[in-house]
Amino acid sequence: MFTRKGSDMATSAAGSKLHFLRAENSRRDFCRVLALAAGGATVLGAVTAFGKSPSGHALSVKGWNQLPVSPLVHADGSVTFLFPAGHVKRVVLEMGGFAPSPLVKNGDGLWQVTVGPLPPGIYSYVFNVDGVKVLDPLNSWIKKNLFYSGSLVLVPGRPPSLWQDVPVPHGAVAEHYYHSNVVGDNRNYYVYTPPGYDPRAAKTYPVLYLLHGYSDVASAWTKMGRANFILDNLIHQRKATPMIVVMPLGYGDDSIVSRTTANVSNPKLLLRNIERFQASLFSEIMPRIEREYRIKAGPRNTAIAGLSMGGGEALVVGLNHLDKFAWIGGMSSYCGTKWPDFTSVFPKLDSHDNAKLRLLWVSCGRQDPLVGTANRNLDAWLTKRGIKFHQVWTPGGHQWRVWRDNLANLASMLFKP
Repeated sequence: MFTRKGSDMATSAAGSKLHFLRAENSRRDFCRVLALAAGGATVLGAVTAFGKSPSGHALSVKGWNQLPVSPLVHADGSVTFLFPAGHVKRVVLEMGGFAPSPLVKNGDGLWQVTVGPLPPGIYSYVFNVDGVKVLDPLNSWIKKNLFYSGSLVLVPGRPPSLWQDVPVPHGAVAEHYYHSNVVGDNRNYYVYTPPGYDPRAAKTYPVLYLLHGYSDVASAWTKMGRANFILDNLIHQRKATPMIVVMPLGYGDDSIVSRTTANVSNPKLLLRNIERFQASLFSEIMPRIEREYRIKAGPRNTAIAGLSMGGGEALVVGLNHLDKFAWIGGMSSYCGTKWPDFTSVFPKLDSHDNAKLRLLWVSCGRQDPLVGTANRNLDAWLTKRGIKFHQVWTPGGHQWRVWRDNLANLASMLFKP
């Protein structure tokens, strides 16, 4: 379940650049959908005379507020997508990790395509309509992103995957708002508490700080990563220690996600982003968590992990502050294209630090075109320095399917004696 609390965000007149970007993304996406309907009442008219779906389910509607079922996930894992648009020439389904799939008009005047069967997973997609990428107007499940939002579809596993919502005791996810004096904007973070958590009880829990990737927002690990369901299922199966998971917004410098200035490929900006994120984490987020939640203190009860940009942040922050974190995980970590010498990033790290580390997890997809080489270089550097680490190479690229599996495996190892 989701709850909202801690609404102490300052309401400055200037507002936040990040919040502006999010609002601008939503505005653009909505306007694009409206533009498709501008050719007349084609969209609304098209949804009033459907026959049946490929699986035989009736799709006919009687009023303006009744829409066809799309996307429609079939028992074999294939998915049928429908798109209601009249005066357009070409509609193409674009889904991460797959070749574009053109849609064709069916007998009801809808654009349609069936893809798959697909492996179990959560897939992000958009429609390319005459060169304009738009969200699915028939699907309200959306992944937010500072650069490119997407519609989502879930293909379930049989038996259910760890990231699926199944009938087990569930924890809670709370969203908090605050003003960051370090970064100079208004922002949010999410906190997962395990089943049975009681803020009035004496029981305390270890804490994992879980960081998202570049261009994502603070909700990425719950929306796409399904971190709360993964923890619910692992805890129910007694495969993970009950823990609190904190998922903050990972930008220490807003300009790193600017559309008009240098971005994550700029090494100086990347390091400044990490430094300021670290300052905010230490001076603003962690003190709030310590005040407001029942957590166990000390590095042996504190972990930090992340994916891509967040993986780089977790490694830099964690390995340079072993007085705060004994459990550190980097998944497909973006360590910067200009960082061939890790000694400059981890100047004090050597084999003597193995006594402080409970776990250093370094993982990446074997087919990851973005950070695979950098992660192999990191593995080699850690080995040369005599640092003990748990190396994981999995099938897949730079994608959530890899990171969900990484989190499930990592979480099962955290906070164990």
